[in-house]
Amino acid sequence: MGRLPVISGRECVKASEKAGFYKKQQSGSHIVLRKDEPFVQVVVPDQKELDRGTLRAIIRHAGLSRDDFLGLL
Repeated sequence: MGRLPVISGRECVKASEKAGFYKKQQSGSHIVLRKDEPFVQVVVPDQKELDRGTLRAIIRHAGLSRDDFLGLL
């Protein structure tokens, strides 16, 4: 299993939208994404580069596998 790529918060949001999430709101530099079925809500920081640990946590909270997420990029 290789390392996760360094991507921006906006790229993460675009990939999440392909997985069925939608933007609920933005509060400052954080974008709240929601999926209704099953109910899942994740917060993505709007930064130029997400730390790999932050990206890993977002993927885990979204209920996606690493490979599924990478396929959405």
